Amino acid sequence: MSIHGKARRITTHVLQEMKEAGEKIAMLTAYDYSLAKIVDDASVDVILVGDSASNVMAGHETTLPITLDQMIYHATSVVNAVNKSLVVVDLPFGSYQGNSRKALASSIRIMKESGAHAIKMEGGKEVSDSVERILSAGIPVMGHLGLTPQSIYKFGTYSVRATKEEEAARLMKDSRHLEKLGCFAIVLEKIPADLAKEVSESVKIPVIGIGAGPDVDGQVLVLHDMLGITHQFHPRFLRRYLNLYDDIKQAIGNYVNDVRTKDFPNENEQY
Repeated sequence: MSIHGKARRITTHVLQEMKEAGEKIAMLTAYDYSLAKIVDDASVDVILVGDSASNVMAGHETTLPITLDQMIYHATSVVNAVNKSLVVVDLPFGSYQGNSRKALASSIRIMKESGAHAIKMEGGKEVSDSVERILSAGIPVMGHLGLTPQSIYKFGTYSVRATKEEEAARLMKDSRHLEKLGCFAIVLEKIPADLAKEVSESVKIPVIGIGAGPDVDGQVLVLHDMLGITHQFHPRFLRRYLNLYDDIKQAIGNYVNDVRTKDFPNENEQY
């Protein structure tokens, strides 16, 4: 039986065992009770309550506007649905940058108020103080390198990161640094596959990729993207497993037509 199959609950320790055994880690986002229940029942290892909720749930252009209170609301909804998956919550923009005490306070709020199992934060060496302070409170930290959406105005583009030697070397150094600090895993977003493979092989902790090729320890996608609920987003790394936008739109259109033609409700649908 697989390590996932044997585990009653997925923990940071289970993820480490999966990496060591070469067992791939499946990770998806979720932001509400109903969909998180399905994701958990489908045996996903890690559910990320991502700040991507700012985009897919609230319709913002970037992840920057979402607040800590809103992240806690989404995280609480997800935790209430989950029986087995590890729930990781993004620290939103403004809740940790440049202030390790604020970072710890934000992380404690997430853990206490939502019941989540870990937090995720963007950045490498520049967030060292925050990572150390959060870990000192016993809160597991997942790192995030490569394309870091909270820094989008600094980058000025969503294009692939670390394609040049200097940035690639810095990413490799940051990966090892996050491991040394005590992060239990790292997300690598939108970087060359060869570099992601090198990182995964050079650190002992799990490396989860999104647009980082196949040679990492696991993959993550945004749930609404892979289900085809969102349909304006077409990055190369995204595989759509369904086209729910059209299916849901058609179902709603059928309902509207049935109401207007007085077909709904029929005799069997009334008291």
